[in-house]
Amino acid sequence: MASPPSSTPLGSAAEDPGDSPPDWRQNHLGRLLGQAMRRFDARVLTLMAHDPEVPLALSNLAARAQVSAAHVHITRHLALEGSRLTVLAEEAGMTKQAMGDLVDQCAAWGLVVREPDPRDARARLVRFTPDGLAWLNGFRRAVARAEAEFRAEVGTDVALVVRIGLEAYGS
Repeated sequence: MASPPSSTPLGSAAEDPGDSPPDWRQNHLGRLLGQAMRRFDARVLTLMAHDPEVPLALSNLAARAQVSAAHVHITRHLALEGSRLTVLAEEAGMTKQAMGDLVDQCAAWGLVVREPDPRDARARLVRFTPDGLAWLNGFRRAVARAEAEFRAEVGTDVALVVRIGLEAYGS
């Protein structure tokens, strides 16, 4: 179980930045996690750009860096049966407007469509198109390969400890 956050107020003498190593702002856990995530996402997109089973137009977008980590939020969070925009935005930690812009762009690329929600005539669902499902399968393959590369680089034991630690910390 994770220990509770420190109750020491920020700016107190106990947390004097002068007591820290000079590079603490560049080497703290949050920055390292962010760098690792950016590296992982970039590798996944590179692998997708070179996957012959990903629709050519979508792999070309990935190859030209037109698809960003923000677009990957849709890939990660869109349910196979479809999702409402508000649910997608909430799960991705984005505003509804920002997610709406991403969905519009992905719809223009042929990755998703907006359809009426059969359970509520006022609502719409975002769903993968057939090309979007091919993209999703490419994403699955790319994530598996990037994870295998991570294990090869840091070792199986370290990779397992990192995964367990991140699962515990993120939940």
